[in-house]
Amino acid sequence: MKFSLFVHMERADLTKPHCELFDELGELAGIAEEAGFETVWIGEHHGMEFTIAPNPFIQLAYLAARTSRIRLGTGNVIAPFWHPIKLAGEAAMTDVASNGRLDLGVARGAYMFEYERLMPGLDAMGAGLRMRELVPAVKKLWAGDYAHQGEYWTFPSTTASPKPIQADLPVWIAARDPNSHDFAVAAGCNVQVTPLAAGDGEVSSLMERFQTAVANHPEVPRPKIMLLQHTFVADSPEESERLSNDLSRFYCLFGAWFLNKRPIRQGIMEPLTPEEMAAMPQYSPQAVRKNLVIGEPDEVIARLKGYEVLGFDQFSIWIDSGIAHERKKKSLDLFIRHVMPAFA
Repeated sequence: MKFSLFVHMERADLTKPHCELFDELGELAGIAEEAGFETVWIGEHHGMEFTIAPNPFIQLAYLAARTSRIRLGTGNVIAPFWHPIKLAGEAAMTDVASNGRLDLGVARGAYMFEYERLMPGLDAMGAGLRMRELVPAVKKLWAGDYAHQGEYWTFPSTTASPKPIQADLPVWIAARDPNSHDFAVAAGCNVQVTPLAAGDGEVSSLMERFQTAVANHPEVPRPKIMLLQHTFVADSPEESERLSNDLSRFYCLFGAWFLNKRPIRQGIMEPLTPEEMAAMPQYSPQAVRKNLVIGEPDEVIARLKGYEVLGFDQFSIWIDSGIAHERKKKSLDLFIRHVMPAFA
């Protein structure tokens, strides 16, 4: 099982400059490359300081100039916000800029907040249908001279310009329900899954959905599957407790963004009260301590060995958390020095 880093620029303090966040992003990516991580992943989000990435290709091109080996992935672009020609061209240009190191991850999107602003009236079903039309069209545009007449896009014969360096540029689909797994496997795409804070029962269920899709398509070579999970390594029980409290606050805010009901000013959501957080017991410190990968090295190793046995090809450390950059670096350093050797 290989390791990767899932990271965004994030801030809750408007006095912290975005250029400082860029420097921190570059530092984390450099640490991951030096440690031998497979990929660094950056998603797409709009209008929120909680997750800052209006076009992940820009950040990935920036990282391409600062790195030489680590792969650079979109985790993920939001399918309904892209025209197939535009996505095919920008992805190919990023592959050129990185000398053939791009992985293209695609999702239907998650936040109604973004749907309301970029495509009013869009729902998850409509976004998923657009994704299923978009992905095959992008692959055909990379091959070149492709005309498309679909439900959502129509265009005459067109080719991606430039073309990707990679003849078979990896495409990943963020999947949760069985139909999404089936679509990804049938389309020859790799799969990304996350249980969020639902725990290891959901991890096993996600793998079962993937395995069912693989069994349903014996004509397709088995694609790869990546597990994305918040993971933090501590050097003491006290630090594990602090991290659990921090991730509890993060997930309560994460849940509030999904509900899309709280006031937002300058891209920052109004803070939650202790009473509001207590009303989300699924994100209590005790729940996230159990369901996320938080703990001292031996505990983290044991959890990850279980995921390896299940058959995951890649485990991605989701480092977004609202905690300070130095604390992220400390956890990542502990992971590299004390956890990774167990998987060498």
